[in-house]
Amino acid sequence: MKIYSFEKLEVWKESISLTKNIYSLTDSFPANENFGLTSQLRRATISIGSNLAEGTARKSNKDKAHFITISYSSAMEVLNQLIISKELNYVSEKDYILVRKKLEKITNMLNALRKYQLNA
Repeated sequence: MKIYSFEKLEVWKESISLTKNIYSLTDSFPANENFGLTSQLRRATISIGSNLAEGTARKSNKDKAHFITISYSSAMEVLNQLIISKELNYVSEKDYILVRKKLEKITNMLNALRKYQLNA
């Protein structure tokens, strides 16, 4: 089976790990959040890896960098929603810190990959 280039990216692997964390975390959110915060968090987290994957299919480095920027924006959306979740006491301090550290690692990796694409 062919391995696509995005599957080799460490940042993509980290985004998949984060997505799994977010799915587990949101399983305990109130049922009335299923179409609100739960859905938003899950979709935004999925968007990080999805845009990385889509960007690798682009021809120019500028286009690739654009999709990395979109991934970064999705990561910021996740952070905002995570903060709201913590403020609403849906997420413990421990889980908040764990996910926030993962997001920081991912955003640092995204910044480095974007810089590489723009200078290649």
